[in-house]
Amino acid sequence: MDRPYTILSCAMSVDGRIDDTGPERLRLSNEADFAEIDELRAGCDAILVGAGTLRADNPRLLVRSPVLRERRREQGRTENLLKAVVTRGGDLDPKARFFATGDAGAVVYTGGTGVHTATRLLSERPQAHPPVDVVDAGDPPTVQGILTDLADRGVERLLVEGGGHIHTLFLTSGLVDELRLAVAPFFVGREDAPSFVRPGAYPYTPHKPMRLVEARALGEVAVLRYCLAPEE
Repeated sequence: MDRPYTILSCAMSVDGRIDDTGPERLRLSNEADFAEIDELRAGCDAILVGAGTLRADNPRLLVRSPVLRERRREQGRTENLLKAVVTRGGDLDPKARFFATGDAGAVVYTGGTGVHTATRLLSERPQAHPPVDVVDAGDPPTVQGILTDLADRGVERLLVEGGGHIHTLFLTSGLVDELRLAVAPFFVGREDAPSFVRPGAYPYTPHKPMRLVEARALGEVAVLRYCLAPEE
């Protein structure tokens, strides 16, 4: 494969919302699911989110478990994954925890004037922070451009963690191999709450559906895993 094996992971409500409209982040999962996601992260080489997720959640995107970090060190890898963010305009906060934490550095995928904007803003970061590269992945950035650059960096397994715009970008590209959904046992019920995906031309249709390869319960949370690659 000339691109990373790509896994998209998302937690959502029964009505497909990934947050509500309140000031605090809505908890859509439980500790058992968080532990599985940590294990999933630890088995990947890079993790990717969109700029909207950085602004809304200010995530660190680290491997939480000391045991899993130690396992990565024993494998000759960094404790944490290479981080990637996709932004069209390049307007990112250089003080975000995304850029200040971890030991594998980060990559910003943007295009057009976003390259100059991101480069200028990130030049204000403290020298002691992990390294960051700004990459022109098209205007707007394309999934193929992103995956090609990650493959050139030695990334074999990529974990995509949102938000809705990024889910849509990747799933409509047809370049996702696996989809993992954690479904919380409640409805958000707000039309203006952010959704798992947006309208788009998806290659997975009633005539060409995804293949469900796993369905199980983690407490009250349902975990569904789909294979998106065509059957050989």
